[in-house]
This record gives sequence, C-alpha cells and structure tokens, in this order.
Amino acid sequence: MIRCLIIDDEPLALDLIEDNLRQVDYIQVAGKVRNATEALKILRNDPIDLLFCDIQMPGISGLQMVSSMAVRPMVIFVTAYEHFALQGFELDVLDYLIKPVPMERFLRACQKAYRTVETRQLAVASQSQPRNYLFVHSDYNLVKISLDKIEVVEGLKDYVKIHVAGADKPLLSRMSIKMMQALLPPERFYRIHKSYIINVDYVTLIRRGRVKTVNTELPMSDAYREMIDRMTGRALVLAHN
Repeated sequence: MIRCLIIDDEPLALDLIEDNLRQVDYIQVAGKVRNATEALKILRNDPIDLLFCDIQMPGISGLQMVSSMAVRPMVIFVTAYEHFALQGFELDVLDYLIKPVPMERFLRACQKAYRTVETRQLAVASQSQPRNYLFVHSDYNLVKISLDKIEVVEGLKDYVKIHVAGADKPLLSRMSIKMMQALLPPERFYRIHKSYIINVDYVTLIRRGRVKTVNTELPMSDAYREMIDRMTGRALVLAHN
C-alpha cells in the first residue's frame, strides 16, 4: 500500500484529490494539510511514500518545499499553473498535473507511482538472500507462505493468484506476475506462460503446448520455450553437444 499526503491551500482541492483516491485501492491517504510547514512536520515523523502537492501556496511554495528536502517521497504536483512545469521536472518529480485534472489523467499519474514502487521492490528482491518462505500482502495482511507449498502462480493484470497446496482457495495479492517471479528462486519456479509460473516439484507431465501439475493442467507458451528446456535439463544437454 502506498501512503500519501495531500498538500493544497484550497479545501476544495484537498477534498477532490481525496475523493479521486477512493477509486485507487493501492494508495492510502495518510493525511491532508493546507501548507508546506504542516507537511514538513508530518514528513519528519511519518513514513510517507507519495505527495500530491500544490505549487502556489502561502509562505513556502510547493517548489521550495520539495527542493529543500534532501530525502523526499515521490512527488506529483497538482497545480493550476503550466509555467512551473519545467522547474517541477528539474526536481525529478513523478508527474505534473494541471487543474482541473481529468480522472483518466489522474489515474495515469497514480499508475506511475505504482510502477515506481514495484520497480524498487524488484530491485530489493533481486538482492535478497534465498529463503524457504515469503511474505505477501493479502486482504490488508502480510501472509507467510512456504515455497514448498506454492504449486502455481497465476497472473491477473495487477494481481496474482497463488495456488497453495492443501489450501481451500488461492491467495490473492496485489502485485504483477513479474514482481512475483523476482521473489521466487529461479531454480525451482519457472515462467511457462505470460500468466503462469509453476513450481517444478509439482510438475508431472510436459507435452506439446501443455504442462500438467499435480492438481491442474496449464498452457505453455512458445515464448518461454527456453525456460522449459532449462527446467527439463535439455538446455544442459544441448550445451554439451
């Protein structure tokens, strides 16, 4: 979950952004304030991932506040003034929205934040030490799953459905299948399709275009043929011939 702070001197603008964010289930409003001074107090004590920030405000402007921060969250400027755009992007902000902001444009900015967080998590995951379990977010909880129990991971756009052996139903977690793949040890888990990752321990049969596991049968994409060769050991055989 991405925690955000909304900063705008206009109460109506604060309420409008908060209302828009009710349609974005991966961003949580941690607070809303009317000036940069209040925002900086919160940022000193509260882990905020994202700012929706106005530029023209009494006292410290949004540009001045962001430029003064040595370490800053992701920033999306929301302003009525186009001519500050260059200064905004020189500060390496995530996005720059012009009021009134169409909902479609607002959602695209939110998606940028989501993809940025995902990329950072991928980088961390790639450096982590291998373990026999992982934690995933599901229904606002962190759920621990043994890698030995994961049979199939199914990608559903921005979610994955994790099929756990012995469980009554799959576990649903908000992340991409690419992110999930980065968390799993590659010597045991193989991407066989754009929508499926399998645990090789559960594979019972491979035939043209299909992979059968203990509890299901899944399509196999030609785009992932190299992965199948690696899983079956054919890649090693070919390398020595």
